[in-house]
Amino acid sequence: MSRFESIDVTRLRWFAGVAQELHFARAAQALGISRQRLSHTVIDLEEELGTKLFVPGASPTQLTAEGEELLAAALEILANVVEQAPATPDDDAERLRVGFVPGVTVTKWERIWRERYPEIVLEMLAVPMREQEAALREGRVDMAFVRLPIDREGMSAIPLYREIAVVVVPKDHPISVFEQVSTLELADERMQDAADLDEAAMTLELVAAVSGAAIVPHSIARLHARKDLVYRTVTDVPPTEIALAWPAERTTDLVEEFVGVVRGRSERSTRSPSGQEKKQQPKAQPRAGKKPPAGKKPTAAKRGGAAQKPGKRRGR
Repeated sequence: MSRFESIDVTRLRWFAGVAQELHFARAAQALGISRQRLSHTVIDLEEELGTKLFVPGASPTQLTAEGEELLAAALEILANVVEQAPATPDDDAERLRVGFVPGVTVTKWERIWRERYPEIVLEMLAVPMREQEAALREGRVDMAFVRLPIDREGMSAIPLYREIAVVVVPKDHPISVFEQVSTLELADERMQDAADLDEAAMTLELVAAVSGAAIVPHSIARLHARKDLVYRTVTDVPPTEIALAWPAERTTDLVEEFVGVVRGRSERSTRSPSGQEKKQQPKAQPRAGKKPPAGKKPTAAKRGGAAQKPGKRRGR
């Protein structure tokens, strides 16, 4: 097991998730990461270990003997990490807990935060969409990337971007030849109920099984991308909106700092608490009686004479 102990705990946790689920899309959803990121992690592990962890092309997904060995080792390592956690707590450390619903990619903001505030713990927590508002109001997270609408009472929310809607169909479906379609063109299709985005993976499984169709936000289709499905833009379905939200009464300095990161403010921006601390002091005013800079002549008043008013001639 020693040869596996050097592997990062996060990568071990992600591998164990898909190795136990034996389904990349469902495992990625449960872990709160994109399917592509999970796949790349497994590929990196295979290259690092010089072996295949999953049987190539197997359907359903199957572990190789080496994959079984790594899973057993990973579970033991992760169990030890959980057991040791209470012994070395860091409860006094400053931390910010940020939730995100399926489809939102937070890698960029997480990286910037860790570079800018390495001493402050940032916890990125996957939150089911059905629980996004409850997680905020119950204090499970300090702020969250949510999918609007939410109840705005007592909430601060910053709209970030909009997502187009797409229709997901089997790759051999007639719609697949078009770049975009309207809902009128989908009138005769067997539409699957995709209202519960937390169950999107199962919805798309159903689309593949019965040759139906489902309309979902673009990021959800991308998150659960499959080789046997394609997605096309739907022109007349309103886009969904992603926002960063938090309880207004809990607007802390850390919350303000994270808002600054998401909005692209520089580290020294005076709109962030840390930027205000670094604000330069005003320059000192010159003291009375100080000589004028070299090259500048004193005014008439300073020479002792009255300044001549424009347009007034001297007496004869």
